[in-house]
Amino acid sequence: MSFFASPAFSQLIRYGIVGLTNNALLYLGYLLLVYCGSGEKLAMTLIYIIGVLTSYTFNYRWTFSQRKNRGALIRYIQMHLTGYLINFILLYLLVDKLLYPHQLVQIFAIIVVAFFGFFTCKYFVFREKSARE
Repeated sequence: MSFFASPAFSQLIRYGIVGLTNNALLYLGYLLLVYCGSGEKLAMTLIYIIGVLTSYTFNYRWTFSQRKNRGALIRYIQMHLTGYLINFILLYLLVDKLLYPHQLVQIFAIIVVAFFGFFTCKYFVFREKSARE
């Protein structure tokens, strides 16, 4: 079986659809908040919280087709806290210290966190149940 015919590939496609849609809308919200006077990191924090809630729902039910997975929400929050820290550090280093434009840095951060998120969801958050669970 090739990778393109595997369940992992269809999950990657669905994760991409959820992620692209969610992040496009959230990025516009981020830009709007910054335009209205919010700082970059505060805007990213508010948007991140909204993004966690919406993406969990779609990834839980559609991407990884979970019905009942005890602990998935806690693991999802752990994954997003780590993703948030990655995003925050990238903004701090690249915008505050190296003076890159925040608009470009946030796009880069979205991509980095998205790859981190897929593999963490696939192998940690929504993992197949083991014999212990």
